[in-house]
Order: sequence, then C-alpha cells, then structure tokens
Amino acid sequence: MLTIGLLGGMSWQSTAEYYRIANEMVAMRLGGLHSARVVMASVDFAEIGKLQRAGQWDEAGRVLAQEARGLVAAGADMVLICTNTMHKVADEVAAAITVPLVHLADTSAEAVRAAGVRKVALLGTAFTMEQDFYRDRLASHGLEVLVPTGPERALVHRVIFEELCVGIIREESRQAYRDIIAGLVAQGAEGVILGCTEIELLISQADSSIPVFPTTRLHIEAAVNRAMASEMTAV
Repeated sequence: MLTIGLLGGMSWQSTAEYYRIANEMVAMRLGGLHSARVVMASVDFAEIGKLQRAGQWDEAGRVLAQEARGLVAAGADMVLICTNTMHKVADEVAAAITVPLVHLADTSAEAVRAAGVRKVALLGTAFTMEQDFYRDRLASHGLEVLVPTGPERALVHRVIFEELCVGIIREESRQAYRDIIAGLVAQGAEGVILGCTEIELLISQADSSIPVFPTTRLHIEAAVNRAMASEMTAV
C-alpha cells in the first residue's frame, strides 16, 4: 500500500474527516485491523488565514511547499492539500515535490463528469468562488460553473470561517445554504460542488434536489484508490 501525505490543518475539522474516511475505506476493503498508511502535516490555520486575507499567496505557497517537502521526506508517495482554497498555490506545491500532487478540483470534476453533469453550482470560500484558479480548473474539464450572488457568497464564506471551521453547526445556516442551492438550481445548475472541505459537515445530499459532490470525500477516495491499486490487483 502506498503512503498518502495529507497537508492539512486548514481547518483541522475537515482534515479529521480526511483521516477518518481514508481509514474507513481501507478497513472496508481489506477487513480486520487494516488501516491506511498516512503521514500528515497540520499547519496553524490562523497563520495561513492571515496570509489569505492579506493577499500574500506567494508566502502561503512557500509555507505549504515546505510542508509538502517534509511529507515526501517522511515517506509520502503522493500529497493532498486538504483544502479547496489553498489549491490557489497548488502549482507551487507540485513543483516543490517529487511525487504526484492529487489535485482536489480534478477529482471533483471527474466525479461530476462521470455523473453526466456539465453545469455545476460551486459553493466555497469567497476566494474559491470569486477567483479564477478553481473555476478555471473545473472549466478545463468541460464544466460550466455557476456561483451565488455577492450577498450569498458573503454568507457562505462567513459560515465557513465563523462556524464550520470551529465546529459549530447551525440549522439556520443549513437552511440558508439550502436556499442558495435552490436558487442556483433555478438558474440551471445540474449538480452542486461543495467546494470547501468544511461544507460537507453541514450539507449532504438530503439538502439538495440535484446531485451533491462532496470534495473532501471525493479527494481522499481518489487517493485511497491510488494507494491500494496494487493490493486490489493482487486480490
């Protein structure tokens, strides 16, 4: 089994989901006491968040690149950045390591296309919804991307940072997200990408009339599939 390198802590709430899902998948496939081979670097999100707000993406990229090199030195055969927003610096991280970077937007887009969906709503941080690094990556897979209105984007962003990242789940926020999704469905969205790893702590398929694509789960599932390819072939 290959070793998965998790570059997390942004936030730790969703990074814990990465670890849980990876181990559940391996145990389900191999049984017994089997678990995933994982190395993890967990950064201080307060420091990364400060760089985000200041627009110091180059410095943030240097920090994550250094952490990613540490994962490779620790034995990682692949690296995952466990956050959608920080894929803004994915190219810098990929260039700094000698193993594959499993890109979160690619794994999400592949799942969307496999479901026969071409027009998707995107929910995430303001950085992810408003800047082009993520939307363009999805578009490169042939997807049309819709985002909420300005006030709705502000609400989605606020809930992520003020609630979900600190483990707060509020029913009123869930309903607000449902209403935003419904509005995007009215605009023609055929599926919704939960483009922030914390959102699936709040929203599930039960909250949407169209297919929901949970990026955390899709990302780590793709990594586990890679890690276990030789074992499953042997079986």
